[in-house]
Amino acid sequence: MTRHGKNCTAGSVYTYHERKRDSQASGFGSHKLRLGRDSIREFDCCCLTLQPCRNPIVTPDGYIYDKEAILEYILTKKRENSKKMKEFEKQKVKLAKDSEDLVRTDAAGQLEKFENHWKIGASKEDAEVAGSSGTVSVSNMAKDKAKQLPSFWVPNLAPKAKPTLLKKPDDKVLCPMSGRPLKMKDLLDITFTAIKDGDSKKAVIVKDARYVCAVTNDILGNSVPCAVLKTSGNVVTMECVEKIIKKDMIDPTNGKKLTDKDIIPIQRGALGFSGSGVKLEAKKDGPALMA
Repeated sequence: MTRHGKNCTAGSVYTYHERKRDSQASGFGSHKLRLGRDSIREFDCCCLTLQPCRNPIVTPDGYIYDKEAILEYILTKKRENSKKMKEFEKQKVKLAKDSEDLVRTDAAGQLEKFENHWKIGASKEDAEVAGSSGTVSVSNMAKDKAKQLPSFWVPNLAPKAKPTLLKKPDDKVLCPMSGRPLKMKDLLDITFTAIKDGDSKKAVIVKDARYVCAVTNDILGNSVPCAVLKTSGNVVTMECVEKIIKKDMIDPTNGKKLTDKDIIPIQRGALGFSGSGVKLEAKKDGPALMA
């Protein structure tokens, strides 16, 4: 190969490496990136704070939040909804008042027009404008009508910009992850079973493997699908649910009966546009050249 072989563009084959290199250099086309572990939220972290939960709770859809963070979020949203509702009611009262004023002004104008129409005889001004022909001029420039400025480009006759009307706000608080209505009574306290590895010097948060299944003692993580048992709040693996729990539908930790609704699958770690076990590749669409 000659020393100019790597930069040769006269080949009959446009390789994938060359196409990828030219695409990155030009800025055109879609760019993909495989997400690493640092871009993924851990399964036991809060979806709002992205930190390990001190008092974890789970929604009916399987999203885990820190109790303090989600309660503060709900209260903040309720205050915002209350403020928006007050602004909407204020706007509603103002529109009703403006509508009444418009109707009252219109009625007064029609009454005045009716009285002027049935006056006996024509006014002296109309008689002078009519002249010998006896017809009234319809010109907008006759006599004092020129001072009325009936031109659309005159500022006081131009249309006025009206404020944007507010829509009636929804009084429901929506889950920041699923977008479904969120109620405090639907939140369930959950319990993670800490790992027993004999290392008592390290805090649980510092450890890579922090929790285990409450039944099988299997280590939990983003790569292991988990579920919450609603009757006890314990976290178990989906493998335990399929192989052990679903045979008798009894909670092994307290012996209570279970239904399918009592088993809540936990949504595994996600951050931004990434999702653990679901989508680990980020994609950004760029401009494309059309042939």
